[in-house]
Amino acid sequence: MKKSLFMTSATAVGLALVLNACAGEEGGGNAGSSNNESNAEASGDQTQISFIHWRGEDSEVFDEIIDEFEAEHPDITVEMNIYPSEQYQSNAQQMLRDGSVGDVFTSFPGSQFEVIQNAGFFEDLTDEDFVGNFNAEAIEIGQADGQQMALPYQMVFNMPVYNVDMFDELGLEPPNSWDEFLEMGDTLLENDITPIAFPGGDIGPNQFMNSMMMNNAPDEDIFAKLEAGEEQLTNEWWVSTLEDFQTLLDREFISQDALGIQQDSAIAAVAQEEAAMLATGSYHMASLTEQNPDLNLDFLAPITVAEDEAIYEGIHTATFMLGVNANSDKQEEAKQFIDYLSQPEVASKYANETGQHLTIEDVDYTSEALEDTAYWLTDKETRFQPRFFITNSSVENAVLSSIEQVLGGDDPQSAAEQAQQVVDQNID
Repeated sequence: MKKSLFMTSATAVGLALVLNACAGEEGGGNAGSSNNESNAEASGDQTQISFIHWRGEDSEVFDEIIDEFEAEHPDITVEMNIYPSEQYQSNAQQMLRDGSVGDVFTSFPGSQFEVIQNAGFFEDLTDEDFVGNFNAEAIEIGQADGQQMALPYQMVFNMPVYNVDMFDELGLEPPNSWDEFLEMGDTLLENDITPIAFPGGDIGPNQFMNSMMMNNAPDEDIFAKLEAGEEQLTNEWWVSTLEDFQTLLDREFISQDALGIQQDSAIAAVAQEEAAMLATGSYHMASLTEQNPDLNLDFLAPITVAEDEAIYEGIHTATFMLGVNANSDKQEEAKQFIDYLSQPEVASKYANETGQHLTIEDVDYTSEALEDTAYWLTDKETRFQPRFFITNSSVENAVLSSIEQVLGGDDPQSAAEQAQQVVDQNID
């Protein structure tokens, strides 16, 4: 029998305490410790596999897909466990340690992928036929040492979503420079509209930082150089990014209490047309149109430089990286599940019901929001999310914290200096 379990924040915090207590033990703790039946095989000749991820908003469609998979594979059942994303990032390695949980699991690119890969928990998928169902360029981020260790499923645009009809009514065009962006924000304020709904209370600057810095630091190796000691957060590229955040705060383009605003409140503000932009990404389009089906949405990344200096128009990420646990004794069944998820008709169902662009070839996008924004996949100059090139989690936290300090009222130069001190302590 399949059982879907969504772990609330409170449950996940309890889980984190258990895992932290077990962290020093051989074999470590695992996510099934509070739900032992999830680790048992189903009765008879059926094999039960564990599927873990962080996308709670996708639980309904995944339940449907799992039902259909089980109908086609009566010898396999799938139990899905879902955790809040922050807890998942912190605890996934421990959950995978003994192989009893996460036969199929997901990973973020960047530091989490590096940690799990270094721990040896990814089974090599290079020679699996289903790898050919994915766009070859999109899945490169899941490779290590020439091997395909994970398969990104989602193609996410990590930049603000904006209300197209609102812009049309006010005679606004997506800005092509920082000056135009500021003029746009002023026009929105004059019409009693908050330019940017910024959920700093739970999501923070994790997404918005990428489009804010993409043209300030167009070198795609900038964070690799930072971790190698060849770049500094006190240099112009990062200080100017922090100054741009300060400008948004000072001009009230984002709320003065942005660090206390939760995701649901920010989404509601855009859905109710109190705010023009949501500073997260494409993965929230479905939530916005669910609350307001009349919304016409597109993407708008701030261009923080002069028009003739801009290189990138937006940010993309290949994420929700599907992997098979190297410690699992149910790898063949796990691979059958990933194979099923990668079939175009299954992927199309997932894409259209969740509002996600995918890395699977031949997906049929029938959702209006996806059809209207599909041109970003081919016609726009987008950059892979810079934050995911930070492989050291302490460095990543320092970078993000410097933005939060500025939004909390600190001077950009001072915030950059404090962050660089943390970086210096955590790089070779």
